[in-house]
Parts: sequence; structure tokens; C-alpha cells
Amino acid sequence: MKSHYIAGEWTAGTASSANVNPSDLSDIIDHYAQGDAAVVDHAVQAARQAFGKWSLSTPQQRFDVLDFVGNELLQRRAELGDLLAREEGKTLPEATGEVMRAAQIFKFFAGEALRTAGELLPSVRPGIGVEVTREAVGVVAMIAPWNFPIAIPAWKIAPALAYGNCVVFKPAELVPGSSWALAEILSRSGLPAGVFNLVLGRGRDVGQRMVEHPQVDAISFTGSVATGRSIATQAVQRLAKFQLEMGGKNPLVVTDDADLEQAVEVALQGSFYSTGQRCTASSRIIVTQGIHDRFVARLAERTAALVVGDARDAATQIGPVVDARQLEQDERYIAIGKEDGARLLCGGERLARDKDGFYFSPALFVDCSNDMRIAREEVFGPVAAVIAARDYDEALALANDTEFGLSAGICTTSLKLATHFKRHAQAGMVMVNAPTAGVDFHVPFGGRKGSSYGPREQGRYAQEFYTTVKTAYTAA
Repeated sequence: MKSHYIAGEWTAGTASSANVNPSDLSDIIDHYAQGDAAVVDHAVQAARQAFGKWSLSTPQQRFDVLDFVGNELLQRRAELGDLLAREEGKTLPEATGEVMRAAQIFKFFAGEALRTAGELLPSVRPGIGVEVTREAVGVVAMIAPWNFPIAIPAWKIAPALAYGNCVVFKPAELVPGSSWALAEILSRSGLPAGVFNLVLGRGRDVGQRMVEHPQVDAISFTGSVATGRSIATQAVQRLAKFQLEMGGKNPLVVTDDADLEQAVEVALQGSFYSTGQRCTASSRIIVTQGIHDRFVARLAERTAALVVGDARDAATQIGPVVDARQLEQDERYIAIGKEDGARLLCGGERLARDKDGFYFSPALFVDCSNDMRIAREEVFGPVAAVIAARDYDEALALANDTEFGLSAGICTTSLKLATHFKRHAQAGMVMVNAPTAGVDFHVPFGGRKGSSYGPREQGRYAQEFYTTVKTAYTAA
């Protein structure tokens, strides 16, 4: 059984949970400890005790730790990519790419640890100098989702450590393996005991205690809208800092002048790759009438030809759904779409393969309207809804008609339309002739409206959450 990591030691749990391969339900990857409130209390206490010294550690110390982790992730990318594909279900190339991205994040923040800067300013009063600096927030609780089991932990943990914080981290219960492997590397990185702590378990047992703990100074959460709102309410009550990344219902607009093959490829990747299990997936494809029929015909052809299979099979393009609960949700939304009057053009069925797994064919709905549930609610699976629009203006209005605002895309050859869309799309990230899913590691990630709350993640913008500003005055 794989254990918690607390105060520099591996700490066994009294209960465990099996990590099951969604491509082959007979394959048990390992068993992982299940924590409770007492385990969280232990981890938070360890982090609090370690914070004083770590927050005053040198930039070189932080660089060395983060660079060590980044280098080992790069060296072991094939091994860890195979583990990630095995436990989460994304294809092996996608999984290996995610490990590489985690490595790049750690190496980027290793550099940021050396680039921490402040300001020396003259006061408006004679004989006084002013210094503006940034300091670590304190003990940060982190709760990560299952769909990116090493990249999202990396983009939370790396900046927290780079800026001198101590961490209590809970990975998703469905996919503990990749996060445990990352924790094992961190345990050998030279971090002092208690600076990084891994607590495994269910959200209601472990996550809830992390959120409510009085010694937790800040909470970084990625997950559902409902849970995010609950965290916000609890954090405000005790004035803890919080950062939320939640849902998405991302539009991809395809205009009459778009390059047809390029637009189809962008839609296909954005909607269905990673089995559609991305908060940035293109789940609403809004197509203007001049290209609509040709686009739909070609997209349906390409969608139906996608190879669904074992995540680690070289021929596979779309891996399995992560678990039975998600598979049932996907099936439920197929029924909802039909009941609302949308037409299922292809896919939307459970698939049988040589091994028993959670296989599901990518589904493409047409004849959709923006008030249908499949166009408004996040499915979090390989299900896309095509919505027809008269022209660009209507397409933009439909794109913005959502409670979410994470990512938005447009396929067009018009510089005028691309420029207008970048300015007027109500989303935190905008893509032109590129999938809505897929972002760089060195720039900010996040959205607006119901998708995100608080400072951005990734890139230099991460310092806004993981640091607090201090202004100091010195009289001559």
C-alpha cells in the first residue's frame, strides 16, 4: 500500500483504496492509503512548523529543489507517462506529454525562484525610503482533479515552493498514482521535513478538513463548480485566501471563410482528445450557415473514424472514460440531448473491447440550440454539440451566452474577425485557429464568470496568489 507523506516521513493509513486501470478493469495498479481529519491535522501542523525556516530560505535552495524535480520528471517521462495513461486513461502520447509539461513547470519556477524582485522607491516625505517586497502566504492547501493528475499538481506545487510556502496536497482519489510518484521525487529533492506533505483520501474526509482548518492560510482548488462555491463560502468566513478553477462550456466559432480542414481538425482535437475530459474542451461548436453543412459532414466523418481503445495501445486515438460514474454521466447526457430535440449524428455508445474497460464512442450532436442542456451544462466527456448561427455576430452572441468563461476559440481566415473575437469573447483564454484545449506552461491559465475565481495559475502571474505584498518604510 502506498502511504501519505507527512513531516518528511511515509505515514501508513488504516484503510486503502484500489487504483484501477480504466482500460482494463482487471488491472489493479496499486492500493493507496485513505486519510481522515487526523491525518490532515498532522500534515498541517508539520507544514506550519516548517514554514518559518522555508519562507526565509535562499533563492538557490528553492531553485535546487525545483530543478531537481524537473530534471527527474524529464528523465522518467516514459515510465511516468505509462503510469499516467494506465491510471487515468488518456493516450500514451498525451500522458507522456503531460509529464513533460509538469517537468517544464518545475524548471520554469526554479528560474522564478531566482528572479523574485521588489521595488525601492523614494517616499513623498524627505529622508524616508520605501521598499515593496513579496513574501510567502503561509500554509497552502491544494486539491487537484483527476483529469491532469501530474500537470495540475505541478502548476500548484511548484510556484508555492518557489515563493517560500509550505504545502498540504490532496490528489484526486481516482488517480493517486501520478501524484504519489511526484511526491516520492519531492521527498528526495532536498526539501526540509514538513515543507511538502501528501495526504491521500476522499474529498469529504480529507478535502473538507483542509478547507476548514484554521492553520491553512490559502486554498488552491481545481474541480467542480458546486465544490468551488462551497470552498469559497467557507474560506471567506475565516478570511483565508482562495483560488478556484472550475467548469467550462467552451465555444468554438467556425466562420464561413474558415479553412475547412483546419477547422475540422481544431474541432476534433478540442472536443474529443483526452476523451473530452478537459475543462477547456470545445463542447459547443458554433458554425455559421455558409460553411455549416460541409463542416458538419466532414467533422462527423472524422469523428466516426476515431480509434477508441486501450490508452497504452499505439493505435488508440481516444482512451477510455475515467470510471463508471463518468461513463454513466456521459450516457445520461446522450439521452438528455435526444430528449431536448438534438440529433445524434454519430457515437454516444458504450464500446466492447478485448479488455473490460470504460470505452465510449465520441458523440456529435447537431440541430442544437444554445438553450439545450447539452449546450449549457458541462458533460466532461467526449460529447460535442453543433449550433448553427446566421453570421459572425450571432455566433459571437451565442459564444458569450453561457455562465462559464474559461476558453473560447474561432476558426477564420479574416484578420478582422479574429481581432474582434479576441477582444469581445468573454473568456479568460482565446484561441484563433487552434483548439480551445491546449495551453503553454509559462503563461497565465484561468477564466472568468463561473469558470474561475481569484488570481491566475501558471506563469509569473502565479505570484499573485502565492505571495503577499509588504511595504516597508525606513527613515534616515
